[in-house]
Amino acid sequence: MPAKMKYEKVEELRGMLGRTQAVFVAEYRGMTVAQITDLRSRVRGAGSEMKVAKNTLVKIAMKEEGMPVFPDDVAYGPNIFALSYGDPVELAKVLREFSKERTNKFFVLKGAVLGNSLLGQDQVSALADLPTKDVLLGQVVRTIAAPIAGFLTVLNGPIRGLVTCLNQIKEDKEKAA
Repeated sequence: MPAKMKYEKVEELRGMLGRTQAVFVAEYRGMTVAQITDLRSRVRGAGSEMKVAKNTLVKIAMKEEGMPVFPDDVAYGPNIFALSYGDPVELAKVLREFSKERTNKFFVLKGAVLGNSLLGQDQVSALADLPTKDVLLGQVVRTIAAPIAGFLTVLNGPIRGLVTCLNQIKEDKEKAA
């Protein structure tokens, strides 16, 4: 690859890396075109992008963007780089599910960069076990709303009791009449 093309590729990768929340690296050696196409569509469905690039060019782009660089034992061989533009947990789930399928035995999830942290295989798996951002936000809202709902129930208690008592008096008077 001529030097000019390499510089252009690094600039393109820098542009992508500048927008990402996380970068996942996985080896795809031995996978069929159909499997890679399936993986690309799943990654796209998670609001992310998959890129096949030379390891050295990705390392240079990551270094220039101020990100931690994948160690040599992770960034070797034919790798795909999955760039998460949205929720990194969602992409981690997609990649882990894909790697666990029997037909995708050649796909090996090696690690990730999340923020300024390098993650190993175990940490990526733990990340995939987390609930998605939307689920976490729902849990926070429910936790905040629970005391308020309880307080409203307590405030409505005396009024409800008064209405029940008045209704009982009304029914008693109708029976007496």
